[in-house]
Amino acid sequence: MSRTAVVLFSGGQDSTTCLAAALKQYDAVYTVGVDYGQRHRVELECRERIRARIESILGTHSLKDDLLLDLKAFGQLSDCALTKPRSD
Repeated sequence: MSRTAVVLFSGGQDSTTCLAAALKQYDAVYTVGVDYGQRHRVELECRERIRARIESILGTHSLKDDLLLDLKAFGQLSDCALTKPRSD
């Protein structure tokens, strides 16, 4: 029986570590990311490069599809430091 995992993958250090752990423990690992309009976008920009690097090392046997959810509308619901422009 195949064991499957889904990892919430932002592209940052923590979720990359979780992805590596899941790839060691599961036969199939899918990744999901969330774009909620966050101001700090560097992690989202790294997601594809990290996945490509993992695939080049491990192949595509365990690392399966990726889904990036566009939830920017939710980021507009509140005045949050994560989504509003800096006012220095």
